[in-house]
Amino acid sequence: MNIGAFIQSVLYLISSSLLYPAMIVLLVAFMGLVVAFGGFLAEWAERARLKTPLPDDWPLILRGRRYLNHFMGHALQSLEEILERKEKDPGADSAALWAEVDYLWRSTSRAYKKKLDFPRVLVRVGPSTGLIATLIPMSTGLAALSQGDMTRLSADLVVAFTATIVGLAVGVTAFVLHSVRGRWLESDLEVLELVMTSRAEAKLGPPR
Repeated sequence: MNIGAFIQSVLYLISSSLLYPAMIVLLVAFMGLVVAFGGFLAEWAERARLKTPLPDDWPLILRGRRYLNHFMGHALQSLEEILERKEKDPGADSAALWAEVDYLWRSTSRAYKKKLDFPRVLVRVGPSTGLIATLIPMSTGLAALSQGDMTRLSADLVVAFTATIVGLAVGVTAFVLHSVRGRWLESDLEVLELVMTSRAEAKLGPPR
């Protein structure tokens, strides 16, 4: 028994069986990218309507009476609920309340950063599955070429090049979404941290 030929046959069967799963994953990734791109456009339109805060607006923002967007509004509402306990009970432990504020900030930051997980995955999955769905048809196409089957070769090359284009399109578009939303995220979190810290210090005093 030729061990080398057996191993090659097994590897060929494994690689051939991966073609359709890779194409399915690539199709799902593309559909997910379309949905993510729609959400990106909606968020961009919402942010375009938001006005950049002027210096006179910051006192209202720091007092929690003006929220820059829905995300900050939800976080600051939760902050106000924590600070109200200090107003109702002046003897409440400020250190414990500061711990709750810190946990609120960390949990809100984690939840907001999860928005970048999906485009980050697409950046890797798109080109990778596109490459898999490219190389497998090319290998079968070369085998068909050795037998003079030009029809099979043409069909396999069409599948290979199509998978390459879709995979690269998914990866490039997802990278752009990830980069732009990442800048939005950093800006939002910087403003939110300033507002939460200033608001908490005004009610609870400096953190211990």
